[in-house]
Amino acid sequence: MISLSAKIRKEFGRKTDSIRNNGSIPAVLYGHGIKNVVLEIDYKEFQKVFKTAGESSLVELKIEGDKEKRSVLVHEIQKDPVSDKIIHIDFLQPSLKEEVEVTVPIVFEGVSNAVKELGGTLVKNINEVEVKALPQNLPHEIKVSISGLNTFEDHILIKDLDLPKDVKIMKKPEEIVVSVARPQDVEAELAEAIEEKVEDVEKVEKEKKEEIIDEPVEEKK
Repeated sequence: MISLSAKIRKEFGRKTDSIRNNGSIPAVLYGHGIKNVVLEIDYKEFQKVFKTAGESSLVELKIEGDKEKRSVLVHEIQKDPVSDKIIHIDFLQPSLKEEVEVTVPIVFEGVSNAVKELGGTLVKNINEVEVKALPQNLPHEIKVSISGLNTFEDHILIKDLDLPKDVKIMKKPEEIVVSVARPQDVEAELAEAIEEKVEDVEKVEKEKKEEIIDEPVEEKK
């Protein structure tokens, strides 16, 4: 299990800006049977950990001065809408005996013959899924090989995903995860989208003309 260091936070409210200016992120830890703990995390260290663990893998949180080993999940991240920098983190310390639901990314691997040889377009209908499992059994990601997509009739369904036996996926088994569209289908969709936009513009222009015609003309005195 990957580990992450943390310090007890002593500044709150507007004063947390000084924490961010010093290269750290304000955070809070809460969870099963524990009191909330306010923390600060080194920004660069968290970036490395989050890249590996994401929101679905347990992280060992080492709080300065605390001898207890805490297995936590990155539950929520807040970002600045302008800079896109992380400005706050919520850590969840779950019960290892109770199932939790998290979002897990799907990673597509391999080469599809229908794309490479037949000129089709890969259509990724689902890029992430909600799964339910004990925290220690949660997968970091779900890998899907697209090498079996040899024709335009081939597709991969939710029920085809390779998951550990103790992990449940929270979607209908028959939902299509990925398929390959014929070249003409893609062109037709693009043409239809362009046609719809043209119709919308013409409709707006027509409505404007009707409004001008309907406007009452003021009599000159």
